[in-house]
This record gives sequence, C-alpha cells and structure tokens, in this order.
Amino acid sequence: MAEMREYLYKILVVGDLGTGKTSIIRRYVHNIFSSNYKSTIGVDFALKVIQWSPEIIVRLQLWDIAGQERFGNMTRVYYKEALGAFVVYDVTRPNTFDGVTRWKNDIDTKVTLPEAWGGGKIPVVLLANKSDLVQEGHGQHVNAAEMDSFCKDLGFIKWFETSAKDNINIEEAARHLITAILNIEEESGVDALALGEESDRVHLDQNKQQHNNSGSNCC
Repeated sequence: MAEMREYLYKILVVGDLGTGKTSIIRRYVHNIFSSNYKSTIGVDFALKVIQWSPEIIVRLQLWDIAGQERFGNMTRVYYKEALGAFVVYDVTRPNTFDGVTRWKNDIDTKVTLPEAWGGGKIPVVLLANKSDLVQEGHGQHVNAAEMDSFCKDLGFIKWFETSAKDNINIEEAARHLITAILNIEEESGVDALALGEESDRVHLDQNKQQHNNSGSNCC
C-alpha cells in the first residue's frame, strides 16, 4: 500500500470590496450560500480538507482578505507563506475589474514561492464572479478571447467565470489551483510542511481572533 501524504497549502482570496470572496469560500468549504454577509475587517480564515487521491490529503487554509486591505500595509503580513491565490472581481461592476491588476501586482511584489521550490511568482487564478446576475440581465458575460489575453499578459494561470450562488465553477477553479501547486511541489521534491519552522507556520485557531474582527464576514 502506498504511503499516505498530506499537504498544507495557504491560499489567498483577494479582490475589491463586495466581489463575493466570502461567498465563494463558504460555497466551496461548506456548500452554503447567503446574501447577508457583512464586509470583512482585516482577514478571515477557513479550512478545507480534501481527499485528493487515495494517497494524498490536501489541507487548505483559505485567507479571506478584506477588500480595503490593499490600501494598507498589512497585506505583506497576510500574504506570508502563501502558495497560491484567487483574485476575484464582480462581473456586474466594471470598476472591480480595474482592481484586478492592482491586486495581482500587490501579490507579485509581496510574496514568492519558497526558494526550495525555485522561487518565482505563486500561481494565481482569476475569478469573474456573480455570473448568476448576468443571467438576470445585469452586466455581461466575459469575452473569453479578451480574458485569455489579459490573463496571459498579467501572469494568471487561468480564469473562471463563477457564481457562488449557483455553485458554478467554484470546485473547478479550486482544483485547477491545487493541481498547479501540487505539480510545483512534486517537481521540487520538497514538502511544503518542511519549508519552515513549525513556529512560523500559521495556526488557524491561534490567529483567527488576532486578525479578524469578531464575527465579521465579507461578501
């Protein structure tokens, strides 16, 4: 029988205020949706454990970064040891797409893959969220050719049109990002859990209260 392997990956979920970051995380982790989330202050956390294959378990720490945090100095702290990210925008609000480039640049300048993995940029997936509202007549669907070109220019590994409400492409986007990280790790031959001292590793239960305003969630 093959030896069971476990991987721990810290994943950032960023984007402008109100783009649906918390809704995406809640749908992915708990398979629930609500339109009543409050805006996150600082950062919130979620944990998802995935039986990726008979031999591999993946534990995801999903860091829900508040939309206004890009304008402060704390994102460098929040980004530490991240191995992948989602950048989210709202397809019905074009101004949130303008923020995509700024969020991607912020990630690229503040976090890199571990040197043991060869360094370089962490893999980032772009999510064009709230596609359910397009079906209701708000905004318009993404032009695939234009988005392909945009993502290539900015270094996104892929993009997905998503809906947390209708559960569209959430699982697919996550699987694509996890696969990219797994491939990088396996090519490096270095386990993510062995990259740093245990004292430097983020522990959800110890840090959630430190960074999160009590009970706040973003949408």
